[in-house]
Formats: sequence, structure tokens, C-alpha cells
Amino acid sequence: MGIPRRERAPRMELIILRHAIAFPRDAKRWPDDTQRPLTMEGVKRARRAAAGLKRITQRPSLVLTSPLVRARDTAAVLEQAARWPQAVECAALSPEGSPEGVLEALRRRGAKAECAAVVGHLPHLGRLVALCLQGDARSDAFELKKSAVVCLRFEGPLCAGQGVLQWSLPPRMLRKL
Repeated sequence: MGIPRRERAPRMELIILRHAIAFPRDAKRWPDDTQRPLTMEGVKRARRAAAGLKRITQRPSLVLTSPLVRARDTAAVLEQAARWPQAVECAALSPEGSPEGVLEALRRRGAKAECAAVVGHLPHLGRLVALCLQGDARSDAFELKKSAVVCLRFEGPLCAGQGVLQWSLPPRMLRKL
């Protein structure tokens, strides 16, 4: 009889990405702001950022996106340019959603994932980062430019306050990779 083997806690990386450059708000053109798309320049820059992201991170097995068009379009660029899986819409990633709801959705859908990604909006994503690192989603301390990325690591289950910042890159650096 040997020494019992200790089970290693599951490890997960969470990639948090803000959507690419979208058209400015325009109530005449898009009476429903949820339908506002990316600009052509936004798509072009997102493709270059996705190529850089593909070089530095593993391919996520799960991608959740806000249901808003600009976030879905950004996730589609990642699917094409970085060969990420097709994104699943997640209501908790909408601007009215809760960061706690995002963690719950990730736990439900990606329990066995080594790497998952979310695509959304500010200030919501900044609050998600704060929740993961500090355990408090009320902080707006984390600012992400459009197409910026944050990578967090969790040793064990996804829990508030248990994330560790691995890296954070602005879009300009991603595009240069």
C-alpha cells in the first residue's frame, strides 16, 4: 500500500476580451444600440489582434460572448482568424448582466475546460476582472481599450477572488505580435 496520490486541482485560464472598434452611437442609424456593428477598421484591427493572440495563448475550448452585435462580430473574427471555437451567446455578458452571472455560466458550460474566453463590454468586463481578482465586482478599476485582452489563471474552480493575473495586453501590442 503506497502513499495516496493527491488529486491536482483543475487549472483554468480565462481570457477576457473587449469587443473591437464599433461605430459610434447613432440613434438614427441604429435605434437599437444592441445592433451597432464593428467598423471596417475595427474588423481589420481585430483580425490582426486575433493573429497575435493566436501566437501567445492556447485555443480556448469555450468562448462566451455578449449577445450584442459588436461582441458577436468580434467573436466571429476570433473564430476565423485565430481558429477559436464558435462563440455561445451569454446574457450575463450583456451590459446589464452581472459578473457573477458570467462566472456561473462559465462554471456550468466549461467545467472541464483548461481555457475559456469571454467577449464583452466595459464597464462590465472591468467589473468581471475585479470580481475574479479581488472578489468584488463593484470596482471600475480595470479599464480595457477596445480589443484589449486580460488573461487570468484559476487553480481550482472559478471562484470570485481566486483569479491570478497572468498578463494584460493592449490592442496595439497584440497587433504587433
